[in-house]
Amino acid sequence: MIEKRVLKYLRKMVHADLTKVMQGELASYPYPWTLGNFEDCLRNRRMYSCWVFEFDNEFAGHVVISAGAGEAHILNICVYPEEQGKGWGRKLLAEAEWIAKQHRADTCILEVRPSNHVGIRLYQSEGYNEIGLRKDYYPADKGREDAIVMAKTLF
Repeated sequence: MIEKRVLKYLRKMVHADLTKVMQGELASYPYPWTLGNFEDCLRNRRMYSCWVFEFDNEFAGHVVISAGAGEAHILNICVYPEEQGKGWGRKLLAEAEWIAKQHRADTCILEVRPSNHVGIRLYQSEGYNEIGLRKDYYPADKGREDAIVMAKTLF
């Protein structure tokens, strides 16, 4: 069903994209996903939906979603540094939610670092609410950082 809609900025990620995806991931996060994380998701397309966010023939970000049992989990959502601050994060989040709906999800869940104030503000402004806390979830410079779990009901 997803293939029938032509998303303006998204296309399904393929293995050949991984070099550029990794460049963007490494530039965006101090503790990025590994190449193996992306390869695993691409190998298991029944569990994971992987997308490249691009415009003007340039990669601008990516998103990886897992969906099942009426829920979608945004596992990785990334706008590359040179495109941040231009509203693309909001657009990418909206596209991720649309994909989640195509997988019959009525709830979308994500984790965010408490130190990611920009991300938290974006998610709150788009209707996400804090529903929990995962202690010591993320690697950090001095040990581990918690994750705020946020959710949104999709209409």
